Amino acid sequence: MRVDAFDFELPPERIALEPASPRDSARMLVVGADGALTDSCVSDLPDFLRDGDALVVNDTRVVAARLEGVRVRGDAAASIEATLIRRVDACRWRALVRPAKKLKVGERIRFGESNESLVCLLAALDAEVEEKGEAGEVLLRFEFTGAALDEAIERIGAPPLPPYIATRRAPGEKDRADYQTMFAAEPGAVAAPTAGLHFTPSLVERIAARGVSLHRVTLHVGAGTFLPVKVEDTKDHAMHAEEGSIDATTAAALNAARRSGGRIVCVGTTSARILESAADEKGRIQPFAGETSIFITPGYRFRAVDVLMTNFHLPRSTLVMLASAFSGLEAIRRAYAHAIEAGYRFYSYGDACLLIGAQDGAQAAKR
Repeated sequence: MRVDAFDFELPPERIALEPASPRDSARMLVVGADGALTDSCVSDLPDFLRDGDALVVNDTRVVAARLEGVRVRGDAAASIEATLIRRVDACRWRALVRPAKKLKVGERIRFGESNESLVCLLAALDAEVEEKGEAGEVLLRFEFTGAALDEAIERIGAPPLPPYIATRRAPGEKDRADYQTMFAAEPGAVAAPTAGLHFTPSLVERIAARGVSLHRVTLHVGAGTFLPVKVEDTKDHAMHAEEGSIDATTAAALNAARRSGGRIVCVGTTSARILESAADEKGRIQPFAGETSIFITPGYRFRAVDVLMTNFHLPRSTLVMLASAFSGLEAIRRAYAHAIEAGYRFYSYGDACLLIGAQDGAQAAKR
């Protein structure tokens, strides 16, 4: 399918630079199973849920993946900026670095310091360049490992805000909280599962009072998730792999909810992708632990997801393709055109879209 089918023009003023406050005051466009559009608000989400539904959230935690430091070569030092993009093991991360051209395999980078401050070791985090790839990608081996490395990155790093925000304003300390969902528990993401940013404790309480159960899965969101697809045809796109997991208890609970006629309501495309990766042909969700590079485009038959809450996404991105696969390309085109005209806020800190599937949980359970 041609990628330009998922392109659209977005006025710059529609890009949200700050989240709504409170979080659940964000607007929410509801796209019905018949394509009908309803303007609403995230705080009204319980009104669109039913007793017995199962709400699925991604509990990944965004790491402070933007690091600044220096490359030390003898007495010479040069500033280096790195953005962690994917954890390899307990002490190694793949990263994008700038400038990368003169950086050599075997060289060391000291993060947490500037050229003027090479003497203080207490704030330093050292890494060695193990490999160099294309387009500035390197493999870094850090001196710390496991929890100690996580703590050092959190102390030294900054939130990895998407470029459409970071290029228009400086990231601040407030972003450490704003760019993290209330469900964040498992460190490993380098981008936020943005639909989850809309939730507050009071909203979760009202959802529970509706008779809706809450379930946590994990998918560590990678930097490539929100990027536009650069090939001309979707068949030529290589989807990035992301690490995720669903435990046996959660899988069993979701299957039971569906057997009882409840719907699986996914908060975010990341939750949807991990569930679809774990579901068998009959829609039964299996325990899962490992990588997924599932690429969902129109024509895909959803097996495990009945309702999808998501944000408004970048043109030509894999996320707008997934939304189009769920609700239909024409419905998403109309929804996005309406959202732009009605002043909805787009992207990570923007408003939400609730997509109602054509098939409810009871129907899906009988497949």
